[in-house]
Amino acid sequence: DPDGTVRRSRLIARRGHVYIPSLALKTFLLDRKLNARFTIGRETAGRRDLKREMVRSVEFLNEAGKAVMTAPIDSNGLLLINYAGPQQMFEYISASSLLANDTTVSVSYHPIGSVRGATVTERRDRKEFLKDKLLIVGATSIGVYDLRQSPFEENYPGVETHANVLSNLLTEEAKAAGSPVKPSQPGFLTIHPVEQKIMWMVLLIGGLALSAALSYLGSIAGLLATLSVLLSFYVVDRYVLFANGFIVNVSLPFITVCALFVGITSYKYFTEERNKRALKSTFAKYVSPSVVEEILKDPSNIELGGKKMELTVMFSDVRGFTTISEKLDPRALSNLLNSYLTPMTDLVFETKGTLDKYMGDAIMAFWGAPIQFEDHAERAATCALMMLKKLKLLQAEYKAKGLPTIDIGIGLNTGDMSVGNMGSNTVRSYTVMGDSVNLGSRLEGINKEYGTRIIVSEFTQIQIAKSFVTREIDWVRVKGKAQPVRIFELIGTVSSGTLSAPGDMLAVLPDFETGFRLYHARQFDEAVAAFTRALNTKPDDECSRLYIERCQDYLKAAPNEDWDGVYTMKTK
Repeated sequence: DPDGTVRRSRLIARRGHVYIPSLALKTFLLDRKLNARFTIGRETAGRRDLKREMVRSVEFLNEAGKAVMTAPIDSNGLLLINYAGPQQMFEYISASSLLANDTTVSVSYHPIGSVRGATVTERRDRKEFLKDKLLIVGATSIGVYDLRQSPFEENYPGVETHANVLSNLLTEEAKAAGSPVKPSQPGFLTIHPVEQKIMWMVLLIGGLALSAALSYLGSIAGLLATLSVLLSFYVVDRYVLFANGFIVNVSLPFITVCALFVGITSYKYFTEERNKRALKSTFAKYVSPSVVEEILKDPSNIELGGKKMELTVMFSDVRGFTTISEKLDPRALSNLLNSYLTPMTDLVFETKGTLDKYMGDAIMAFWGAPIQFEDHAERAATCALMMLKKLKLLQAEYKAKGLPTIDIGIGLNTGDMSVGNMGSNTVRSYTVMGDSVNLGSRLEGINKEYGTRIIVSEFTQIQIAKSFVTREIDWVRVKGKAQPVRIFELIGTVSSGTLSAPGDMLAVLPDFETGFRLYHARQFDEAVAAFTRALNTKPDDECSRLYIERCQDYLKAAPNEDWDGVYTMKTK
């Protein structure tokens, strides 16, 4: 063959007008008392349309002229050699041992199933060993250079190729005669007759199926699937086809499977890396680096098209920013805003929140997406309280620098929202939308009405009640919504059953809650007394002062019979 390996043996050759059988064929015919009948025909071959003699078939005839077997040879009279294995699979007798005047001979052979190169040498009785044996005489030593390359070894005695062909012929003749044949006795090898017809279908259908599987499966599962397919090819080829004497070119399926795995895996790798870079670029603007890493671990959890989820949204705004901006030049205003927004954004990221956008001096953020947290409301409340603590430090710093004082209001609401990568075909942003978002925006604005800094809705209150200190401050109907909402002021935290709040807010709560209950029971005189006690405890409690004014107004002009205690906001 072109690679220098001997895989075929010519059973018949022509020299001039004489046809000459090979050594193995002639030995076989003499031993089995058979004749070989070759059918020769002239066929066109080559570019010049020359006619040349081609072997069409060979039959083996017994003494009665009846065909007992055929051999699968090609048009050149070549037979595929089914090698028994490496050299010395057939017993060797050295010439010196054979010619020596001795009753025994030295025989060496390679035991079936032993390690390549391991041979056994034994002394056998001369007469018993040579009885009914076929012997092929030839040189095997390296010095005479009768060595060939076989599929098993690079240095293979050329004479042993004849022994393999003779073995193939004898095995097939025994099979044809119905005689028992050992599994270790190799017969003919035949190119499978339907290989050319179905190989392309196997490659096409199998390739499409494997491509679909590799596209769907992950890297490890895809590798296991590929190895399973290759192993299946090997098992079918080795133990089904080859064991029955059929040769199939499995290199094409093997190459196809390996090429598909490498190609699709490489494509997925570079595509996923590009997608991960895109995700990282997108979400690095909104969430902390730790959340980005969690997203990249499993990007399939992210739905960038709009998804309904329960989240908690925050709106934070600087009070009187317009007045502040009038006092500072653009550069000083920009520096002031940056010094405020940077630490506040860091707090959002620290609590695993997502920054939605900056709206001038306002911050919009939400918790629970893109990574879902069951405690998103508590994280948002924690962030709001941390913002107030940070604000006190910033206020002291600004005062020392002679900058205007900054105060903020924060609104929190929890509810179902649409979250995803939304916008136009050209510009998109990862954001939240819906009525729950609008309510959060309204809550931030009404802090000014009650003199508070953090207002949460009843929906957020339900989820944070066990971990945070709040006080109910009103039932309101915000602008744009018909249904009233209970609102609460977020004051402090609860840790191991201990309440924690700044200043004397905890001392205010009992009297304020009493006054709030009496207010809604239309007992306005008693409510004024309770709110007054609360105001005496904390003189700057604007919420208590507001309710005292409301109660006094209702004492002058009682509310209608259908009054439900709900206050309707006139502005956003």
